[in-house]
Amino acid sequence: MKDLKDLLPVEAVRLDVRAADWRSAIAVAGRLMVETGVTTEEYTREMVANVEENGPYIVIAPGVAFAHSRPSPAVLTTGMSWVRLAEPVEFGHESNDPVTLVVALAAQDSAAHTSAMAALARLLGDSATAAALATAPTPEALHAVLAGERAESGPEAPEPPASAEPLATAGPSASAESSATDPSSAAPEPSSFPEPSPESSPEPSAAEPRAASLHKILTVCGNGVGTSLFLKNTLEQVLDRWGWSRFVTVEATDTISAKGKASEAVALFTSREIARTLGDVGRPVKVVQDFTSTAEVDSVLRDTYDV
Repeated sequence: MKDLKDLLPVEAVRLDVRAADWRSAIAVAGRLMVETGVTTEEYTREMVANVEENGPYIVIAPGVAFAHSRPSPAVLTTGMSWVRLAEPVEFGHESNDPVTLVVALAAQDSAAHTSAMAALARLLGDSATAAALATAPTPEALHAVLAGERAESGPEAPEPPASAEPLATAGPSASAESSATDPSSAAPEPSSFPEPSPESSPEPSAAEPRAASLHKILTVCGNGVGTSLFLKNTLEQVLDRWGWSRFVTVEATDTISAKGKASEAVALFTSREIARTLGDVGRPVKVVQDFTSTAEVDSVLRDTYDV
């Protein structure tokens, strides 16, 4: 399984690029993947068509767009590109516009880049790293940050509670801010893990969860290989900190598959645009605006389980 530095070479990084609009910004990111042998030009058109069809759900966090499409013959090998814009552009997202960073992904399947998505989600979710990425003077310097060559936020440093973690690019939403400042918002104990009701959303219970009662949450995007993996990784970070990882499994999927799998899930986490596409699937559909924010995901998870 390839890591982030393998999928995103220095040659695929461009800084302070000027783009007239969101299509132009995606075109720059697509051209970099063509130049590095990752895709054909057709894939760039597929990335643009994805936004035209599904809306700006690829704007996963304030100022950050994650351009991608489905695996197709236009993808020659799994890879990425990184475009930092000189001036922000509007993608049409209700809360995360304007965009200053476009990261593009071309995936041959949903497996080869899983670890890279986890690494990128953590980097963008760390405020110090996000600041370093935003101010890196050269592609080489930015690539060094992506490769983890920084001492400020090494893995040995103790992690704060999920509800108090700094955000990557903007302040928390009202609900996330409340969770971060309320002293009663400590992570729920596993002993209070609620059992879901048979029909829809789970109801809280003080009983110890049974080993057989493994819950599933679906994270959903248009294609199942990009933004849904971002959200999956952020959700898994929160579950780890709550001590609930052995009780809840998270699966990243696409809109079509999600409709068939919804009955297996406690809830579906997704963007506002994809939630509209899903419609009523018989399970709660929870909207997350910032896919890199553990504070917001913490708040949405509390709402899901009423804890």
